[in-house]
Amino acid sequence: MMNSILVTLHISPEDYIKQYQIPGVMVHTHASDGRRVQFPASILKPFLLHEGIHGRFRINFSQNGKFKSIERSS
Repeated sequence: MMNSILVTLHISPEDYIKQYQIPGVMVHTHASDGRRVQFPASILKPFLLHEGIHGRFRINFSQNGKFKSIERSS
């Protein structure tokens, strides 16, 4: 069974390059249900556009907390 969290992110391209492009760096934020979450910034790279990373994302992970996938959510 897979678990998931929803996060809303607004990261400018400058902030992504400055803070999150370093290998192993974690993003710290809150899920839509209020839980504090952290995940590797590298999973966001496919969503990095000229305007940065903006939107709501569903992050899927296994029961033992291992990352499985990420998708843009409506």
